[in-house]
Amino acid sequence: MSEIIPAATILLLRDEPDFEVLMIERHADIGFAGGALVFPGGRMEISDGAREWAGLCDGYDQTPPEERAPRVAAIREAFEEAGILYARKAGEATLISGAYAEELGVHRAAIENDDTLFRKLIEEEGLRLACDALCLFARWMPPARVVHHRRYDTWFFAAKAAPGQRALEDGNEATEAIWLTPHAALAARDEGTRKMIFPTSRNVELLTVRETVDETLQFAARRKIEKIEPTIVEEDGEAYLAIPDDQGYPITRERITTAMRG
Repeated sequence: MSEIIPAATILLLRDEPDFEVLMIERHADIGFAGGALVFPGGRMEISDGAREWAGLCDGYDQTPPEERAPRVAAIREAFEEAGILYARKAGEATLISGAYAEELGVHRAAIENDDTLFRKLIEEEGLRLACDALCLFARWMPPARVVHHRRYDTWFFAAKAAPGQRALEDGNEATEAIWLTPHAALAARDEGTRKMIFPTSRNVELLTVRETVDETLQFAARRKIEKIEPTIVEEDGEAYLAIPDDQGYPITRERITTAMRG
């Protein structure tokens, strides 16, 4: 039986110069989605669910318990992979500055090697994770018939980009961090200059149904979000990956040969 691994990712969005989402290109040698464009994210760690986060996260008590560790994981992974730290100084309303985030960036490699150091950094710097500013966007898990070893049960969150913070790939798991309009990302996929796996493609397409960050976050907040587990269907002798038609996605099926190739 395939192993189910909890994971979290974050769609960081901005309106300037256009409606764009931050994406990273994964290192080609990484086993999962190697060389593909994805959103910053990764597997959840035990430390992401530590009780101590209750006093280090804004909005923790108002967050559904099952979303608490995923939100921490999404913020941690964005810091590790893209240098974006979605946090505030305790008692302040605004996110930390770009200069401060870059200063703390010297800790990224150590945290990648030991995830428990993330909470230590937040505590020592007197910061609080801005979990209250994340909006649940989707939740996906691949079918066992397609993924035989590891299945990632992934929480997708969306948030407005941290003003002034610059995305910088880690050079390890992420070889490039770029801002793209959803349409540009999809065009690059279609032209073959970028790879995208099935869940990423569907969620980038979902971004095209709105035109601004605020509209997208409002849309996500209103939408009934259920865990999506694609199924395999056959049509005219060809196999497709398909998802339910009632989740708001513009495209709900793709040839399995294309979907698995990225």
